[in-house]
Order: sequence, then structure tokens, then C-alpha cells
Amino acid sequence: MSMPSGTELLLIFGIVILLFGAKKIPDLAKGIGQGIRNFKKEMKDDKAEEAEATIVEAPKQVETTTTSVETPKTTTQA
Repeated sequence: MSMPSGTELLLIFGIVILLFGAKKIPDLAKGIGQGIRNFKKEMKDDKAEEAEATIVEAPKQVETTTTSVETPKTTTQA
């Protein structure tokens, strides 16, 4: 299916004007523009959240504690 030619576009535009009226067309275009803008913004936010989720956090290091072991006392016989 090919793109409509110039006369077909004029006919479609004329029908749109008859259906919606000349005053409603700018409001419709504004609504479509806001919808596209919001869609792009949400896609960008979704990609940012996905990137944050894939960042791997470095493992936390566990603090090591050493316990001292008492050596047995030796008794000397004199």
C-alpha cells in the first residue's frame, strides 16, 4: 500500500474539517503532540530505571574478628 497522493490528502483533510470543525483541529493536534511527548518521556524513564536495576552493587565486606587463644601455662618444677 502506497502513501496517499496530494489530492487524496486534501480530500481526507476536508472530511476531517467537516467532521470536527476548524476550531477543534488545533486542540486535537495539541492532544496528539502531548501524547507523543508523554510517551517518549515514559520510555526514557523506563530505560533509566532498567539501567539502574542492572547495576550490580559491590558485595559488602564482612569485618573479620580475631579471637585470641590462650596458650596453656606450663609449670616448671624446680
